[in-house]
Amino acid sequence: MTVKLALSARNRLRTVATALSVASCMFMATTPALAQSAGRKPPVLVAQSQPQPSVPQGQTFEEEIIPQRYANNANVDAFINDMVARYDFDEASLHALFAGVSYSATAVKLVTPSPTPSVKNWRVYQSRFLDQVRINAGVRFWRANQATLQRAYEEFGVPPEVIVGIIGVETIYGRFMGNFRVLDALTTLSFDYPSTANRADRQATFRKNLEDYLVWTRDSQIDPTTVLGSYTGAIGIPQFLPSSIVQYAVSYDGNKQIDLRTSQADAIGSVANYLRQNGWESGRPVVWKIGSDAGSLGVAQAAADGQPEPHWPLDQLLRAGLLLNEPGVDVASEAGTPVTVVDLPSPGRGTEFMLGLKNFYVLTRYNRSFFYALAVYQLGMRVKAQMEASDAASAVNSAVNSAAPAAASQ
Repeated sequence: MTVKLALSARNRLRTVATALSVASCMFMATTPALAQSAGRKPPVLVAQSQPQPSVPQGQTFEEEIIPQRYANNANVDAFINDMVARYDFDEASLHALFAGVSYSATAVKLVTPSPTPSVKNWRVYQSRFLDQVRINAGVRFWRANQATLQRAYEEFGVPPEVIVGIIGVETIYGRFMGNFRVLDALTTLSFDYPSTANRADRQATFRKNLEDYLVWTRDSQIDPTTVLGSYTGAIGIPQFLPSSIVQYAVSYDGNKQIDLRTSQADAIGSVANYLRQNGWESGRPVVWKIGSDAGSLGVAQAAADGQPEPHWPLDQLLRAGLLLNEPGVDVASEAGTPVTVVDLPSPGRGTEFMLGLKNFYVLTRYNRSFFYALAVYQLGMRVKAQMEASDAASAVNSAVNSAAPAAASQ
């Protein structure tokens, strides 16, 4: 029955394929950030550009390293010559620096795809990031930084719960920021990335980040051998790769120095700026829920193509038989709104579906994963709900306590 419904949904979608094509072309033409022809490579993503392999939060690895692998290395020497020519580095200093860099076998292992990839499981992923420890930590972080989060909302248009969600998923609010020496990780993945189908592109991405890392540490007067981060070189409370730091990080605590490792304010402002620069739409939703009826699920299954960019006009899906479970949405005014179908498989359960809007797509710019983007959104919303419930309970207790003396005096 499910197969028949899916096929039927596809047929309904095909009946209006021309309208979809026209609408999609119009949308892409008017949205430069999303306009990518089939022949063009996607832009290099400079935050968490690929979903990280599943690593338990807080797990410490005993790194396998090989010292001095990059001394007298022809590829590294060519890189040094390029840095000298383009950024006026001192050649001897760079040679001395790379002579002390170690090859990180652990980083290579962690970026190497498993020969038997694990089955995607949304419910397991969700439970890992929406646990009570993280929610409680989020409440504390929000309360401690309430004024800064509000200021970022007013300046960048990004709600506090979204920023809180990202920082919570990334590092549990700075609790786990990585124990890999960033210089080792970036050098290893720039020159010794494992043999994979996308090796050339990934090496180019890491080489760009190594380049930006050296420029950033020099200009910020930071010893490049001292910075620790993730096994891919992501740094600090929000886990920005160096290219993100160069492009999007801001000083938000008033001291004019960017410090994502210890300044919660800088982390908040930088995340907000990153999202805004990647197209965040203030006041707009992130996802819409759909109906749980068989027809809606069939349409969603047929339209779920894994593309993070919103490309299905809402009206197209509605006319194919999908029902929107959002009573407050004016369907007529949102008819042309482009969406993507977010599929959330969990083995042993039916696949869940949602519609992702432009802001959902922006969250995937931080990490190109539907699971990641939705976990960020849901964590932020749960932190917000717990804060509101706590505040409401406190208000009731306060009212009761203030009323008690008055009643006793009567």
